[in-house]
Amino acid sequence: MNFDSFDMTAFWETFVVDWGTNLFLAIITFVVGRFVTKLISKGIKTLLNKSNMDAMLVNFIMSILNALLLLFVIIATLSQLGVDTTSLVALLAAAGLAVGLALKDSLQNFAAGVMLIIFKPFKIGNYVEAAGTAGIVENIGIFSSQFRTGDNKEVIIPNGKIYQGTITNYSAKDTRRVDMVFGIGYDDDIQQAKKILQQLIETDDRVLKEPEPVIALSELGESSLNFIVRPWVKASDYWALKWDMNEKVKQAFDDADINIPYPQMDVHMTQIPNESNSR
Repeated sequence: MNFDSFDMTAFWETFVVDWGTNLFLAIITFVVGRFVTKLISKGIKTLLNKSNMDAMLVNFIMSILNALLLLFVIIATLSQLGVDTTSLVALLAAAGLAVGLALKDSLQNFAAGVMLIIFKPFKIGNYVEAAGTAGIVENIGIFSSQFRTGDNKEVIIPNGKIYQGTITNYSAKDTRRVDMVFGIGYDDDIQQAKKILQQLIETDDRVLKEPEPVIALSELGESSLNFIVRPWVKASDYWALKWDMNEKVKQAFDDADINIPYPQMDVHMTQIPNESNSR
């Protein structure tokens, strides 16, 4: 290497001054950018917490926001160093599109999870029927939710399937109506059967006075006269009352000699004349 031809002034102006200045500005840009983004992140998190948004959703939103803000600061820093960031941004956009297409189902579940957390059609502890599964909600995640069925099975359902279908929340209201049907025979006394049903409903402390229970002969069936019995109870008493009432009605009807008929079919036999006898 010929040091005699080395231009120290040009080296100083090109590498030390220009690159030194760019490096200094890049460092300042990164430090100031990080400081500003932290202030922005802190302010947005405070606003989200004041809006009573779910803590899990707040943390998820903040993690995405922090990543985007950091990416913005890095691009601005590289720009100060003279790096062409246009190609970098285009590359990141293309990569984001490819990832989005590859994770289409996951993104759908994520969007549904956000909607479940924001609009809250159910909450943890509710008894819910959704996506063909009924059980107690134990966890609502970003991508899936966890149910515990009545026989103690754990079922994990993608949020997309939950939000796209019908959601029945049995715990949403404090009270529920118990719909029951009891049949008696056509030869039995209608008024006696109705009186027994009324007494059983009126003497059960779990039945609410308002709304008033409904007991009525609703149908003249093929094999039975069907009474509808519709008392209102607290949601927590629903199944206990339903099961107890089935047992009490059966015992009361047996004591009163009232039949609970089962479906019957009458078969009439008709003899076809023999052709030889008809001639």
